[in-house]
Amino acid sequence: MSRTKKPPELTGRTVLVWFVAFFGVVFAVNAILVKAATSTFGGVETTSSYKAGQMFEREVARAERQDARHWQVGGTLVRAKSGEAVLDISARDDKGAPLSGLTAKARLAHPADERLDHVIALARNGAGAFKGEADAGPGQWELIVDLYKGDDRVFRSRSKVILK
Repeated sequence: MSRTKKPPELTGRTVLVWFVAFFGVVFAVNAILVKAATSTFGGVETTSSYKAGQMFEREVARAERQDARHWQVGGTLVRAKSGEAVLDISARDDKGAPLSGLTAKARLAHPADERLDHVIALARNGAGAFKGEADAGPGQWELIVDLYKGDDRVFRSRSKVILK
């Protein structure tokens, strides 16, 4: 008498266990990838494109008023021996006289990740002159300089810079 072993049966319970396990693994991997994607992406330029579109006309008008002033605003951004990025700004009117009554703000914006941006605290360094430092690493940055008269922004400059 020979005994032949019967192959294992594929039951409904086995199919259910494999089905649930497969989709459990898929959902777990998706959850890990979604968490990694949302926690590492910092390059959002604007949170609301609708509001940014509404502000466009206002920005165009500001740029036209800025161009009409013919101000001469220049600056240098160099690496100090201490490792800090040092920014010097000079602001003059259309006749070359230093501008007074202004405050300045500056920011080094990282091109890909806004979490790496650095605000440069600027201090007045004479009439129409400002100086500040930031602890920014080497690489390509966008230097954004704003001049204010009271609460009104009267000048904006955006420049690509490379820090070594």
